[in-house]
Amino acid sequence: MTTLTRTLTTFDRFGSWSADLPLRLFLAWEFFESGWEKFNGSNWFVDLQSSFPFPFNQLPANVNWQLSMWAELILPLLLLLGLGTRLASLGLMVVTVVAIAAVHWPAHWSSLAELAQGYAITDQGFGNYKLPLIYLVALLPLLLKGAGRLSLDHWLKARFYK
Repeated sequence: MTTLTRTLTTFDRFGSWSADLPLRLFLAWEFFESGWEKFNGSNWFVDLQSSFPFPFNQLPANVNWQLSMWAELILPLLLLLGLGTRLASLGLMVVTVVAIAAVHWPAHWSSLAELAQGYAITDQGFGNYKLPLIYLVALLPLLLKGAGRLSLDHWLKARFYK
C-alpha cells in the first residue's frame, strides 16, 4: 500500500465520522448569531412585510419576526447536536428563501446580467443574495444525507432502529 493510499484511507475513515461536523458548526453559528441579533433587537420586518412571499405575507410582521427569531435560535442548536438535522436544515432553508425574497433579492432587474450583479455580499443597488445562497447550498447536504455519524441522530438510530 502506497503512502498516498494509506493517507487517503485515513482521510476516508476520519471523514466518515466527521466530514459534516464543520458544516454543522458553521451553519449553527451563522444562524444562531442572526437569531440572537433579532432577540436583542427591534422588529424591522414591518417595513418589509409586503416583500415576504406567500404565506408569510399573510401573517403579521410580529409573527414573522417571532417565527424567524425562534427558528434561528432553536434550529441551529439542533444542527449543533445533530438532532433532527434534516428537519432543522429544511426549516433553515425556508427561513433563508424567505430572507432572499424579502431582503436580498434585487427589487428591480430587467436582464440576467443585472440579476447576476446581485450575486454579491454587499448591496450596491442590485440585491445581495450571495451569502444566503451559500447557506442554502451548505444546508443541502445536511438535508439530503443527515448529520452523519457524529450526531445524536446517528446514536438514536443505532440505539432504537436496529
